[in-house]
Amino acid sequence: MNRTTLMALALMAGSGLALAGHGAHWGYSGTEGPEHWGELDPHFSACQTGKNQAPIDLTNVVDSQLPPIGFHYSPGGSDEINNGHTIQVDYQAGSSIALDGHDYELKQFHFHTPSENHIGGREFPMEAHLVHADQDGNLLVIAVMFDEGDENAALIVPWAGMPETVDRKTHLAALASAEKLLPANRDYYRFNGSLTTPPCTEGVIWLVLKEPVTASAEQIGKFARVMGHPNNRPIQTLNARVVIE
Repeated sequence: MNRTTLMALALMAGSGLALAGHGAHWGYSGTEGPEHWGELDPHFSACQTGKNQAPIDLTNVVDSQLPPIGFHYSPGGSDEINNGHTIQVDYQAGSSIALDGHDYELKQFHFHTPSENHIGGREFPMEAHLVHADQDGNLLVIAVMFDEGDENAALIVPWAGMPETVDRKTHLAALASAEKLLPANRDYYRFNGSLTTPPCTEGVIWLVLKEPVTASAEQIGKFARVMGHPNNRPIQTLNARVVIE
């Protein structure tokens, strides 16, 4: 897969946006639900046959003393889209992370309810995915878990501008901040996985932050209402992979 295709995937990872020519309709229930994704389009075959799929339940974690993530974020969430599969905030260029001496630029963030990944068997009410790509198009996703609790200040701007109809895009009144979505403790789990939506492309680095943040019942409820359905892919088999921390 070439760099252009991978960069396109970076922009749509988790969003439900199809690549040009990959027009099969998919969803989260019935004959178009996750158990049938691999049957809907030959380009979605990894959803059925892949061995390194996401999301997973993070259990039996191996301690490998992972290096800290270097966050270099500025407020840059500018446009927000409701594509029927999630609410996605597209990010302006200039924000990135550094990991193992390698830089990944933040492309967008989006949400799932309930959470897609589980930690030690626990499901969370909501999960954010911060999608990054390096200069060669390799993908890295940072996952942030949400517990129900205090209002989340980082959600105020995107929630105020949230498009409530499918295929509608809005320009946010102020720039949304990805950094404010992050917990104070940036410790994380790492595993190799895939996109959690068709075409379920593998080779994605997943960093799941250990410490959840909070969002109010109203904030979680608004997202669930606008979606109109759960938008989480079921837990996938770990196979021979190892989750490290």
